[in-house]
Amino acid sequence: MKTVYFKEVLLFLLLIILQVLLLNRINVFGIATPVLYIYFLLKLSIGRNQFYVIISGFLLGLIIDIFLNTPGVNAAATTIIATIRRPVIYLFYEKEIYDEFIPGINTATGSFVRFTIFMVLTHLTLLFFIESFTLFNLLNTISRIISSSIISIILILALDSLIYRKKAGEQ
Repeated sequence: MKTVYFKEVLLFLLLIILQVLLLNRINVFGIATPVLYIYFLLKLSIGRNQFYVIISGFLLGLIIDIFLNTPGVNAAATTIIATIRRPVIYLFYEKEIYDEFIPGINTATGSFVRFTIFMVLTHLTLLFFIESFTLFNLLNTISRIISSSIISIILILALDSLIYRKKAGEQ
């Protein structure tokens, strides 16, 4: 059990470092910025305490906000995503999944892809609408949501399949 928490803390820190130092400096065509830190919330087990998930989501967003100098935008979006995570999982996965189940591309590929698309789209919609806080430039906001979502979903699925291949190769 302690190794599970150690792996989660390591993933938490690596994703924050990767997001702050590398991914936020990437700006494709001036509108798309990849968001990979949400992968942490996607990879928590189903049976994880809901309070733990929400606090982890808030801390994840808050740390990103501190480094990016965005006043609470990421914290709000990740907290909402962490709150709706469990009901959304039950929308895309079977009801009889066990508590230690970790969503991944190796467990149910179609379900994980749909779950990832929904969570990333929801997260980025919340993030960009909270950030802009207006409907004045709606077309620009929607293009940012769609383009950033496409890049983020591709990165998340690639990372998950890369991790799965590495684990399968070790066995």
